[in-house]
Amino acid sequence: MRAAVFEEPGPAAVLQIVEREVPPVGTGEVRVRIVLSAVNPTDTGTRAGRGVPDGVSPPRVPNQDGAGVVDAVGDGVHGLEPGDRVWVWDASYARENGTAQEFVVLPRRQVVRMNEDVPFEVGADLGIPALTAHRCLTLASDGPARLEPGALDGRTVLVAGGAGAVGNASIQLAKWAGATVLTTVSSKEKADLAVAAGADAVINYREEDAVARIKELAPGGVQVVVEVNTENLRIDLSVIAPGGNIAIYVAGEVTIPSFKAMLKNVSLDFVLTYTTSTEEKDNAVAAVAEAVNAGVFKVGEDAGLPILRFPFERVSDAHEAVEQNAIGKVVIEVTEP
Repeated sequence: MRAAVFEEPGPAAVLQIVEREVPPVGTGEVRVRIVLSAVNPTDTGTRAGRGVPDGVSPPRVPNQDGAGVVDAVGDGVHGLEPGDRVWVWDASYARENGTAQEFVVLPRRQVVRMNEDVPFEVGADLGIPALTAHRCLTLASDGPARLEPGALDGRTVLVAGGAGAVGNASIQLAKWAGATVLTTVSSKEKADLAVAAGADAVINYREEDAVARIKELAPGGVQVVVEVNTENLRIDLSVIAPGGNIAIYVAGEVTIPSFKAMLKNVSLDFVLTYTTSTEEKDNAVAAVAEAVNAGVFKVGEDAGLPILRFPFERVSDAHEAVEQNAIGKVVIEVTEP
């Protein structure tokens, strides 16, 4: 089989496609033929040597997320059989082998069945973006542990950066769960994508006063903020409701106007999907799988997340596209559907 490997950290050019033996499948494991491998910022960071520490050194096959078809199952595996369409999560976290290869072997828990009518493009987008979004939307002390229809009824959610992959997933999952969703963007192009994702209102912070507009739309404040930029905290604290929650899923230095937060008894939480608890991750996977199989989670420009496809031979270009902040979801075509 073909696999994209980096022998040492570095720029995207360190990725080389090599021939390897197809890995055997062991007890409790599933071998998946990868159709699409997704590229996330944490994937490019790991390849560059600045990713989340996980104790694994090169050589490595990158990329956490992907979608494909079950090729083989090991002893003790239930609920999956060869030929099933699946999506996978955290494939390369604390492991040498991610989804940038034709076959990957994973523990049963990390392989999730999806209905036959679910496109592989959807499956490839679910790992880091959707599971991160689910955690951000369920962190509030009075919030649900798991999203489902009605779980966020009566709540208003503010999603910063609604045109990104996590922002798009947050909009779709929050709407599925019954929330009113506001989102901020920086351009007309991104505003159109956020509307396509299902946001109830979109605020272009380069063209209008974001705080004034959000307060107009949500006079009582927003209950949940899904935040991609720590520099937005002053805005968040101005528009959040008393007792609200701000979920931050980006790394960076944080200066907190603590008195402002104290006045409203606001909670701030930091989210990294890799290190959530087993219960939190299982709840996220189950909820996302339910939304996907119900047909309410979509990708593509019509759903606010353009798909940028690269052939396997251009795996380095795919990583560079993510590093250059391409708008949309970057996926690598590893094998034929």
